[in-house]
Amino acid sequence: MKLDPFYLIVDSAEWIERLVPLGVRLVQLRMKDSTDADLRAAIRRAKTVCTAHQCQLIINDYWRAAIEEGCDFVHLGQEDLAEADIAAIRAAGLKLGLSTHDEAELETALKAEPDYVALGPVWPTILKKMKWAPQGLEKLRAWRDRIGSLPLVAIGGINTGRIDSVFAHGADSAAVVTDITLNADPEARTREWIERTADFR
Repeated sequence: MKLDPFYLIVDSAEWIERLVPLGVRLVQLRMKDSTDADLRAAIRRAKTVCTAHQCQLIINDYWRAAIEEGCDFVHLGQEDLAEADIAAIRAAGLKLGLSTHDEAELETALKAEPDYVALGPVWPTILKKMKWAPQGLEKLRAWRDRIGSLPLVAIGGINTGRIDSVFAHGADSAAVVTDITLNADPEARTREWIERTADFR
């Protein structure tokens, strides 16, 4: 499986409707503490946009809703992985991405036979409080060597000035949140990301 090198992560269907039509090919809907009704409504809106623009939609955490809403990709953190029914996810035909932050988590993730592994935070991140120190580029290189041909996603503190370095150290895809969503002109920054990652497709 090949991931688009530009991996956008947003927390609402509104962001997806706003940015995916610009040419985004890979987006994760990451809604925390949402009601089931709001989540499902957002998934349906996101699916409509992503289908119209040939964009791969990944649902964060809510694997049951992803199955029931006919999605085809889910991303789980380690806590969610421990509680998820991997057999049900696979039986529904969903692809699976997993977060990792240290060696133990990588071993746990690989046992689940994911479709990609994410490593983070590569640099300090303001998205959420982390108990892990920044992993750095050398850890990214080490993960690349460990997982072989499995796609590797870099996440955490990545901005347009750091794009080239994550790919030079083995990442297949660079995940971005705040560099776009907190930017004064998210559309312009999204276009810049698309342009800057085009050579890595």
